[in-house]
Amino acid sequence: MTKENPMKTIRIAKVIVNIGLGKNIKDIEKATTLLERLTNHKPVKTTSSRKARTFGVGKNRTIGTKVTLRGKDKIELLKKLLFALDNELSEKCFDNEGNFGFGLKEYLEIPGMKYDPAIGIMGMNINICLERPGFRLKRRKVAQKKIPRSHRISKEESIEFAKKELDITII
Repeated sequence: MTKENPMKTIRIAKVIVNIGLGKNIKDIEKATTLLERLTNHKPVKTTSSRKARTFGVGKNRTIGTKVTLRGKDKIELLKKLLFALDNELSEKCFDNEGNFGFGLKEYLEIPGMKYDPAIGIMGMNINICLERPGFRLKRRKVAQKKIPRSHRISKEESIEFAKKELDITII
């Protein structure tokens, strides 16, 4: 009987809910109220880091809004958002670093959300970051280091975690 290494356990680090608007800056207030109603947290406005003529966006212009959830709130919201997709995700949603994400075309798909004519119809992107104990190495200020390859989360491990912990079926 072998014990599982506690340093190899995977957990959800954070859930990021993002609404990107691009040029439609008029809708920024609608997007912030939508995220505030959905998450009960104050959203942060995102700005462009460089000029993108193709999209008609200048440097340091507001292009969207987002909320980052940590703690108990993240799991409750994540289960609600996954229910909107019938707990099904494609294998393409997972990356090689142990993160995954998906999008919703309309907020009306989320259970408990009702249509508000003041907001209209908006979609959003949801990104989930997974981590293991010890991932603080790459975030700390003093003696910052890279995560060793053997400790990183692979695509297969993140898919197994999603199947086991979040009851997601992979299509």
